[in-house]
Amino acid sequence: MRGIKLSLVTMIVCGSIGYGEVLDLGTINVDSTTIDDRFDSKKTEVSNTITVNGEKIDKTHGENIQQALNLIPGLTTEIQSGDSLKLHIRGVENQRYMGEKPGVAVVIDGVPVFERTGRVNIDLDNIDSIKVIKGGASYLFGEDALSGAVIITTKKGTKNTYNSVAYERGSFGYEKELARVGYSDDKINASLQISQRKSDGYWEDSDYKSKYLNSKVQYQVDDTSDLTFGVELSDREKDSHGTVKGVTQATINPQSLDDGTGANRDYSRMYEVGLQKYFLTYSKSLDEKSNLLVNLYQYNDDTSFVSSPIKYDTAGKSVTDPDAYGTQNDYCQIQRGLKSEYRTSFDKFATMFGVDIRDNYYENKANILQSYASKIKPKITVVNAGTVTQNDETDENVYALYGEAKYALNDKLTLTTNGRYDHIDMDYTDGLSSLNLDKSFDVGSFRLGSSYKLDDKNDVYFNTSTGFRTPTIDQLFAGDISPTGTTLSNHDLKPETSYNYEIGVRGKNDIFEYNTALFWLDRDDYIMATTGQYANIDKGIVGDKNQYQNIGGMRSRGVEASVNSNKKDKIYYGLAYAYTDAKFTKYDNFNLLLGNPYGNYTTQHYDLAGYDVPRVPNHTLNLNANYNVNNNLLLSTEYNFKSSHYADELNRFKVPAYGVVNLLANYGEKIGNNKWEFFARVDNLFDKYYYNTARGSGDGDYDGDFDTEDISITVNSGRVFTAGLSVKF
Repeated sequence: MRGIKLSLVTMIVCGSIGYGEVLDLGTINVDSTTIDDRFDSKKTEVSNTITVNGEKIDKTHGENIQQALNLIPGLTTEIQSGDSLKLHIRGVENQRYMGEKPGVAVVIDGVPVFERTGRVNIDLDNIDSIKVIKGGASYLFGEDALSGAVIITTKKGTKNTYNSVAYERGSFGYEKELARVGYSDDKINASLQISQRKSDGYWEDSDYKSKYLNSKVQYQVDDTSDLTFGVELSDREKDSHGTVKGVTQATINPQSLDDGTGANRDYSRMYEVGLQKYFLTYSKSLDEKSNLLVNLYQYNDDTSFVSSPIKYDTAGKSVTDPDAYGTQNDYCQIQRGLKSEYRTSFDKFATMFGVDIRDNYYENKANILQSYASKIKPKITVVNAGTVTQNDETDENVYALYGEAKYALNDKLTLTTNGRYDHIDMDYTDGLSSLNLDKSFDVGSFRLGSSYKLDDKNDVYFNTSTGFRTPTIDQLFAGDISPTGTTLSNHDLKPETSYNYEIGVRGKNDIFEYNTALFWLDRDDYIMATTGQYANIDKGIVGDKNQYQNIGGMRSRGVEASVNSNKKDKIYYGLAYAYTDAKFTKYDNFNLLLGNPYGNYTTQHYDLAGYDVPRVPNHTLNLNANYNVNNNLLLSTEYNFKSSHYADELNRFKVPAYGVVNLLANYGEKIGNNKWEFFARVDNLFDKYYYNTARGSGDGDYDGDFDTEDISITVNSGRVFTAGLSVKF
């Protein structure tokens, strides 16, 4: 907290020295923003940032954004099926696998977005740029930026006033249709785009359909100000399967989950997700050195799905119907906010002041779909259809001040300081019990860094930064919400905190540009259950009941490097490499449950301090090469590699290393006033068998042994073909 106060004081002092002076700062400007990317620059940036432009993403012609983000070292993505994914940076948040927040702040057009499923869905066809900030980034974005932030800017009408149609088709019934219109004059530029992606999927029950409508209108109020309004509407239908149980099943039938008994059904399925995003941004250039931004937004997420596979009917007989589920879940989430940033510059100073006000609403409802028996021994216990099992609301209000100050000591050395202060109020109401609970947190975040110019084309940068995540309502009030349950409340939980340290060098020459960084990230006060993350049994493990406490920790260290040659060359290439060593520093309460948790079972206790964090490969590598055959034809190939890594906290089962080769051809021809473009893509050219992801937490088949048959595995779909045609006019 002392560092936060110093950072804020520094910004206030910097903002008060030399006010009114109009002097040339050269490249000293405040580039950081949570609203707009128009100030983006790397000249004096003190954090490791990577930006992928929309043109590059468009040319990948991927089914999901994972195929574009492979170009960013240190960022990994996790996909089981469909087109949504989880993002991970520097090994943070690979430990659990339900609907947790990802530990990464995701911001689209200034709107912080988080889906209730814990995953992120992004319209690939409407991206102007993706900027990734690595390391703790709560100094700008607040909650959950433990390991960084992903900032996405959608396409602007100024650069995309064309009209176009496109169609794609690929393996496993994949199809995409798109239509776009654009308009521009002296005052207004606007665009409207509709698209649809759908697929039958490789895995059982993995079909999905995603529909999008995007529109953006920018109005030039006068020579110094403009208004931008944007809307994105999305409707998605998807099932959730992709995971099979055990190495045997993954080998003999990697597509199917059903073993004929109904025992291996997914816990939750049949998702219907409706997303609506609206924003309005006002930009005003007050003078040559000052600018004001104001952003209003609302993000709606309506998600419904079924859960809790039915094991027994009301007569106590086993149920094998794969579509028999007991609970209907309906979640509603509304995120509203107002953000404003004012930036200006003086003699050797540049400053930015920001205000972030959020009003978030979360509603959870669940009811029983059909009657079933929850227990059959010692007697049958029936749960009746229509029973409401959950009906609660949470109001979350955030009031934050943040800012940045830059100071040029000389023409080579620039110092940067950031500070942010968040006051967070959470109010919880349970409609079933009329329970009312509230909790507030005051959290400070900071970044301190510097950049040193080695010469006109190369510089060194350094920073230390923090991130935080506040406890959830369930972690704080589990015992209040369910007094007869197995978990006690803990009203004294503290926010989790990450501390990131990195030093890097970046630059360019006549052949290529590069960026290399060494990092060290500590995650402290990690919130864990006293029974471990998974073995939630009410007696016989730690005390009489479970409780969430700040008792965990992890550390991630490594190096990240990227090299890219000039895309205008006949042949150009790129490299993205990351070495990540992620280990638990505190985890002395892991309890392995063996046997049937509803019958006879035993537990084994472990202290996992020093163990590898699961699902974090030590080495990831992307190599890509591109050949401009002529002005019309571009041929590309890439090689993606992940080293072996553990699937479980106990570090017993290693996921084998793998490397795959992808091919892509883009051909464009202008006929009259129209531009025709054709592409063909082959993923996993050599049909490599490997696991997309693998997870293990305990004795999943209740046979008294934790072995390879207990690992949940998503096998890659193998070789995939995609081709498409688009016309711009």
